Amino acid sequence: MEPWFKNLQSPDEVIRFPGLTEEMVDLGDLTVGRVVQEPGWRWSTHVRPLVGGEWCQARHVGVVLSGAFGVVMQSGKEYAMRRDDAYDVPPGHDGYTVGDEPAVLLEWAGLRTIAGRQRLGAANRVVATLLFTDLVDSTATAILLGDVAWRERLSAHLEASRAEIDHFGGREVTTTGDGMLATFNAPALALPCAAEIRRRARSDGLEVRAGVHVGEVDMDGAAVRGVAVHEAARIMGLAGPGEILTSEVARNLASGSGLAFEDRGSHTLKGLPGEWRLFSVVDVDAT
Repeated sequence: MEPWFKNLQSPDEVIRFPGLTEEMVDLGDLTVGRVVQEPGWRWSTHVRPLVGGEWCQARHVGVVLSGAFGVVMQSGKEYAMRRDDAYDVPPGHDGYTVGDEPAVLLEWAGLRTIAGRQRLGAANRVVATLLFTDLVDSTATAILLGDVAWRERLSAHLEASRAEIDHFGGREVTTTGDGMLATFNAPALALPCAAEIRRRARSDGLEVRAGVHVGEVDMDGAAVRGVAVHEAARIMGLAGPGEILTSEVARNLASGSGLAFEDRGSHTLKGLPGEWRLFSVVDVDAT
């Protein structure tokens, strides 16, 4: 295996907001970006009017190259990061530039989440693509590995899942024990993301099942609520080991994306009315 490198002077993608520029390169499974926050920039002033929500819902992981930036958490606590500080800022914050010089950051998590939220829109009630993932036979694997090794394996899996969700422009909503719930702008993004999460899990000796559905949800801060969330969870629960199962509406919306599907027939979803026709995803080419 040979090293893979790119120069940030020739980025693969550039995202610009008022007072904020992100220059990104993709290194396989990892996206790395240089972020420049201009003096006077503040998320709540310059970004919130474009994406909606009370707080920034991206998780940011990186290091400060020059200047300084601060965050105010929902709890009211305030923190400042300065040159050479490495940071991991969770969702639910307001960010701003400290001082009279730009804050220049190098980040590898949270880069595309803002853009995804911008495309999604500011309304509280939206149509979203929902992705649920879950590890197969996690209890048996935990017993086999032991507590310490299992925690390390699970942590690595969740971090890999976060990297793929970020790569495909999704937003992590919450972890579900040994899986995740994330939202995307379209099934054509969520489905390849699920395939990449499955691929990376298999490379670490784990197996994943996933469910993808599209429906109306309420965006309540970082949370996503509504019947569609329960529907997506039930669909994931019917998936076999290694299977990516999707609803008919998600399959129809992704019909022009080049993805292939196998009809899994009609099913009842526990606690939900009617029959649900489900499809298994095959031949996913993740990019």
